[in-house]
This record gives sequence, C-alpha cells and structure tokens, in this order.
Amino acid sequence: MPLDPQVSAMRAERIAANVRPLYEMSLAEARAADLADIRAGGGDVEPVSHVENRTFPGPDGELPVRIYRPDHDGPLGTLVYLFGGGWTLGSIDTSDGVCRALANAAGCQVVTPGYRLAPEHKFPAAVHDCLAAVEWVASSLGASRIAVGGDSAGGNLAAATTLLARGRGMPLAAQLLVYPNTRYHADTGSLRDNVDRWMFNRSSVDWYWRNYLSTPDDGVDPLVSPLLAEDLGGLPPALVITAEYDPLRDEGEQYAERLRAAGVPVELTRYAGMAHGFFTMSGVLDSARQAVRQAAEYLRRNVSDDR
Repeated sequence: MPLDPQVSAMRAERIAANVRPLYEMSLAEARAADLADIRAGGGDVEPVSHVENRTFPGPDGELPVRIYRPDHDGPLGTLVYLFGGGWTLGSIDTSDGVCRALANAAGCQVVTPGYRLAPEHKFPAAVHDCLAAVEWVASSLGASRIAVGGDSAGGNLAAATTLLARGRGMPLAAQLLVYPNTRYHADTGSLRDNVDRWMFNRSSVDWYWRNYLSTPDDGVDPLVSPLLAEDLGGLPPALVITAEYDPLRDEGEQYAERLRAAGVPVELTRYAGMAHGFFTMSGVLDSARQAVRQAAEYLRRNVSDDR
C-alpha cells in the first residue's frame, strides 16, 4: 500500500523544515535530535505504579538501568527492553514511553539497561552489557519469567542476547524483535528500495554499521548478524514486527523465517504503510499504538504471571 497518510505527513514536515539526516550531524547533534524526535512523536507518557532508576554491574563497571513495575505483589514476569538507535544513539530515556505502555498493558515488569554506545564502545561491548543486564535481572530482581526485546539495533541486541543466553543454559520465555537488524551489509530489496533522504534509509544503516564495528570482518559474527548463525534451534518464541517502508524489513522477515524453520514458534507481522521507527511514535501514529498493543498482548501470553 502507499505510505501511510500519517507517516507521509511527518515526512512532509521534515521536508518543510529541511531537517538534516542524523548521519549528516555531529554525534552530539544526532543524539539530541533522536531523543527530541522520539519525545515529540511518543505523546503523553503513561503513569506507572513504580519507576526506579538504579545501576547494575556491567562487564566494565556500573551501568544505568530503569525499572518499570505495575501494581503487583510478588515476583513478576519481566521484559528486558533494549532501546534502538543504531548502537550509536539512545539511552534509557529513549524507550521510556514504550516501556511504560508495555508494563501497564502487559502486566509485566520492564527493565531497560543503559548499554554502552558506539563509536566510543565498539562491538561487542553492547552485547555483553545486555547479557549482563539479563543475568542481573535473573539474580537480583526475582523475575519469574524473562523475555528480551528491543527495536532496531535493540532488536539486534535482543537476538544476539538470546544466542548468548542459550549457550549459557539460561532459559528465556520470549523475544520481541521490532524491525531488527539481522545481517551486516544485507543485500535485500528493501535496502535497495528505501533510499528516500527524508526517511530512514540505506545511508542511515551504513552510518550505524560504521560506528558499531571496528572492522567489516566483525560483520560475519552471529552476535552482529544473527541471520548468519548456523543453528537457531532452541531459541525462545518470537514476535517479529516489521514495517513496509523500512530498509531493514526483508532481513527482519528472513530472520523470522529462519527461526520458524528451526522449530521456534514465531509470530510475524508487517505493518503496511509504516516506516522504520514507527513503534515509538504512539503519539502521532495509529499503527504504533496497534503495534504496542500487539506486543503487550504477546508478552501477556508468554511472560506475564496472569497469562
């Protein structure tokens, strides 16, 4: 279908304001602009019964973490949510609106760790931080069941974390992968087709990869490119969400099919007319609210204690 009218209106606003792509900004400018865009599109944040900022022990020191807990006594199923931003942008503030909405609607605890960013900290720093966060949740927060999830680069990190957790014999209840990167320098139709300067495009993807990897040789590591993992069997059930007008669409859907072929229960939804980043735009996009509701319902079935 054509670009959704609400997305088209956002694109028109960017054209009228002559907004530069993030990859043409300085790192500081890009980080500030990314957070401002998400806050503008996210709408009013929902109150949650309990929100707490803490730290957890990362591989190289303490890292920030935010915990969202709905009104509930005793252990709770927990989603470790990894924010997007191409491994380069973002913080625990980036995913605040989504985490609040998921905690309330799914009836589960949501924990978002502040993993280290590139280019200051190249691969595999972020992956190791995310695994450390899951281990901390398991040992320190009394979670009854644990899922991992994230959007964009956060989805990539979630997929990588499930691979590491499987290798350590750590059972996870589910994975939520929202338009994830799954292969370095993928050669797909969606990457070739989505070149619009006013949208997230192939140049955006390439910029993030350059920031994240020390060398292109890292791109064949399954923790960078989960799609290249030889064996995806035994991974947790997955909900994979993609967007029609997203350069990452095809590799996300290919990963869903590989998971399914390996015997992993998979639910895959492509949101027609949507573009990359829509999941965090519930304040302006009807489909974003629908996708968050879908994710929450999936978590309620697979993670929440009242499933």
